[in-house]
Amino acid sequence: MTVAPARSLGPTESAALAELLLTLADDEFILGFWDSEWTGIAPILEEDVAMSSISQDEIGHARAWYELLAQLTADDADRIAFGRAPDEYRHAALLNHARGDWAHTVARRLLYETADAVRLESLTGSSYAPVAELAAKMRREETYHLLHWNAWLRQLTAAGGEARDRLVAALALRWSDAQSIFAPLAGEGILRAGGILPEAMAALQKRWHERLGQWLSAAGLSLPGPATDPPQPSTAGRTGRTPDFAWLHSEFTLVARSEEGATW
Repeated sequence: MTVAPARSLGPTESAALAELLLTLADDEFILGFWDSEWTGIAPILEEDVAMSSISQDEIGHARAWYELLAQLTADDADRIAFGRAPDEYRHAALLNHARGDWAHTVARRLLYETADAVRLESLTGSSYAPVAELAAKMRREETYHLLHWNAWLRQLTAAGGEARDRLVAALALRWSDAQSIFAPLAGEGILRAGGILPEAMAALQKRWHERLGQWLSAAGLSLPGPATDPPQPSTAGRTGRTPDFAWLHSEFTLVARSEEGATW
């Protein structure tokens, strides 16, 4: 399919693309901030360094998506990132929850990273060049994140006992909310018609279930919840915010709110 430059998009396609970009950016942004809380308190020194680096990667990816969105909508990337009310964010429900213990973080990361890998893989085939190019770049970087969390999956399951039990419980607890990563978009039909979104969210969700199942099986686990065929739309979606997220929002917007309109 012919690659469509930004200027060729009509208002309807632009609005649908803006919705997609906001979900991509908010997912990375919120996850990066939650996990930055492990800086200085991770289980081991090496993980402290690794977690800081991974969190910075996610926030950097979020900025790239925000900048693309800002170009599309003639807005400002910093305003989009830091200038919205809590209920205006469109991250997956999986990211509504506080950091929790280490098993919770590993479980959430496994659920998110495996889903994001499927999403990025598909977006590299987008007919909209800026999306395809960013997805390809991020996919290369996210490969290392996948390897990192797979190592923790194997370590905690091999340890057995409480370590394994906590991981299994956390995976089960967050399974339902994890489905929201592939919640249907209002403009999904428009994006699909133009090839901007190469595949339906339901198709990506199904592929994610298959791949995650392979990862977990290799570690002696199974999917933590039902994976229907065809996949059912997420009931959690990308709206509705928790007190946990309200607290995080107050933290990451603190500096921006101290002098609104300033350039950071």
